[in-house]
Amino acid sequence: MSGRHSGRTSPGLRITALPGTARLLFRLAPRQLNDEIAFAKIELKRKGIQVGVAAAFFAVALLFLAFLVVGLIVAAIMGLATIMPAWLAALLVSAAFLLIALIGGLVGLARFKKAMPLMPEETIRGIRHDIGVAREGSAFNPAILDPESPEAKAAKAAKADAAAKAKAEKEAKAAQHEQEFPHASEADLVRRLSQRRHHLTEVRDELGTELDVKTQARYLLAAAQVKAREGQVLARHGMESAGQRFAAVSGSADLSRRWKPLAAFVAAGTVLVVLLRRLFRAN
Repeated sequence: MSGRHSGRTSPGLRITALPGTARLLFRLAPRQLNDEIAFAKIELKRKGIQVGVAAAFFAVALLFLAFLVVGLIVAAIMGLATIMPAWLAALLVSAAFLLIALIGGLVGLARFKKAMPLMPEETIRGIRHDIGVAREGSAFNPAILDPESPEAKAAKAAKADAAAKAKAEKEAKAAQHEQEFPHASEADLVRRLSQRRHHLTEVRDELGTELDVKTQARYLLAAAQVKAREGQVLARHGMESAGQRFAAVSGSADLSRRWKPLAAFVAAGTVLVVLLRRLFRAN
């Protein structure tokens, strides 16, 4: 990966680098999330295959359990056949099973009729009516609650059109997503996730450093100290050159001593202006 985060060649961090770091994070985060989702799909598919194999073994176990039940039934019939004819024993066992099935069926039917109707139609209609009034007020038409009414059919058609439009938009977004993030193998996803995760770690660490007030203050203080030392050197040279110039123009030692304070003041002002301009340019 390239960019300003691939290596640190600057002498220090600057607050102006913060927007670039934030933009890089916003660009990397969606791609990382997309690869994480793709990898999760592959992992779920692998686990689904494992669950399918386990379900197959469970099905085999249930099949042999059914064989066991059949064997027990045969054993019961053969046991009764020792004291009565075999056909009579089989008939008695079948009659017992039929009796159990009839009792269970009648109990279930009674409970089912008691629970009917399964859908509270009037309650649902009332709730839909209340929702319609809450959304539209007096403009709500209760006729749309009747599935056979023209209003209900028109509302259903409009809903179908909206659903078709939403489906088309979803397919377009899916096609755009597929074009932007093409399908990758599991090995490519693992490699890409690892690289981007390492890059995100570096970017996040640098962002934390850029947001640290103490680090920025130390950097600015160090820069100010360097500029101050440069200003002192410039002031010294300016004072010396100004003294020499005024001494040469005046032609006497008394005049030179008289203009030295003024020259020093002018030189110090010049150096201060230069120093402030460099500090503002540096930051």
